[in-house]
Amino acid sequence: MNKVLILGGYGNFGKRIATALVKSNVPIIIAGRNADKTAGLFTLLRNNHPHCNIEQAVFDVKTELEEQLQKIKPAVVINMVGPFQTSNYDIAETCIEHKMHYIDFADGRDFVVGISCLDSKAKEAGVAVISGASTVPGLSSAILEKYIDQFSEIVSLTYGISPGQKVERGLATTAGILTYIGKPLKHASGSTQARYGWQDIYRQEYPELGKRWMANCDIPDLDLLPEKYGIKEIRFSAGMESTPLHLSIWLVSWLLRIGLPINLYKYASPLLRISHLFDYLGTADSGMHMIIQGKDQNGKPHEVKWFIIAKEGDGPQIPTIPAIILARKLASENFDYRGASACIGMVSLEEYLKELEEYNVKVY
Repeated sequence: MNKVLILGGYGNFGKRIATALVKSNVPIIIAGRNADKTAGLFTLLRNNHPHCNIEQAVFDVKTELEEQLQKIKPAVVINMVGPFQTSNYDIAETCIEHKMHYIDFADGRDFVVGISCLDSKAKEAGVAVISGASTVPGLSSAILEKYIDQFSEIVSLTYGISPGQKVERGLATTAGILTYIGKPLKHASGSTQARYGWQDIYRQEYPELGKRWMANCDIPDLDLLPEKYGIKEIRFSAGMESTPLHLSIWLVSWLLRIGLPINLYKYASPLLRISHLFDYLGTADSGMHMIIQGKDQNGKPHEVKWFIIAKEGDGPQIPTIPAIILARKLASENFDYRGASACIGMVSLEEYLKELEEYNVKVY
C-alpha cells in the first residue's frame, strides 16, 4: 500500500480522515505547521493503533511543499488546508509536477469548478486530481446517481445541511462561509433572482430533529449539478441549529449587504469562539436533506425526499467519506481515473453509507 500525505492532517476533518485511513492499514503522514498538534494526533493514533504505519511532518505548505514532497515521496496528497474560497491551485500543480495523486476537501465554488483547467496536465502526468471530495458534490452527486433513473427530467433540486450546535466546527469552514455572508452570489441555474449569502431564510423539517432554519450558501454544486444532470432549478442552503445564532448571522448579512465596511473573514477565529456560547441551546445532532422533483419515465410528477441524520456528534464524519474512499483506492492503485475534475459520481451511495455504518447515522 502506498503512502498518503494529509496536509492539515490534525484539523477538524483531517484528523477524521487520518483515523479512518489508519484503521484501513493505509500508511499515512500527518502534516501541518503546528508541531504540538501534529505530534498530539500522531501519538494518539500510535497509541490506539500500535501496528499502524504512520509518520509526521511539520512544515509550511506555502514555502516548503516541494522540498517535503521530494523527501516524503507520497503516492497521494490530501489537501485539507482551507479556506478554498481564497486559495489557488499551487498545491495541486506541485503534486502534478511530482506525479502524485491529489485530492482536496474544497467547498469553494470557483475553486472546485475551475479544477478542470488542470485536466490536460494531470492526464499527461498520469495522475488523478480530484477537487470537492466532500459532502458537496461527493455525496450530493452520489444521491443523484442513485435516483436519476427514476426521472425523465429533474425540474428542481432543493437541499441543504444543518449541523448540530454542539458539533465540532473547523476554523477553515467558518472562514469560508464568512467570505460571502451578505455578499451577492452568482446566480444558480434556472434562476435570475439576486442571491446574497445567508439570506432567503426558510424552515426545513427533518426526521427526528424537527424544524431548522436554512439560508443561502455558495457551493460548486450550483454550477456542476445542473450541467451534469440537466437540473432546471437548484437551491442549496445551510443552517445553524440554534435559532438565535442563525438569525444573528442573518441580521449581520443585512448589515453587510447595505454596505457595512467590515471583512468578517479576518475575524473568523474569535467569531468561531463566540458561536460556541450558543452551544447550551442545541444538540450534537446534524441533518442533511435532499428533495428532488421532476417527471418520472412516464412523464408524471415524481418526487424523492432523502434525509441523513447523524447523532452524538457524528455529523463531521459524513463529509470526510469521499476523500477516505478515494485515497484508499488510489493508494492501493485501484482507481483508474486520470485527469482533473470535481468529485462528481466518483463514490457510489452504497460505498458512502457502508463507510458510515460504525457511526450513529440513519438515512430516511
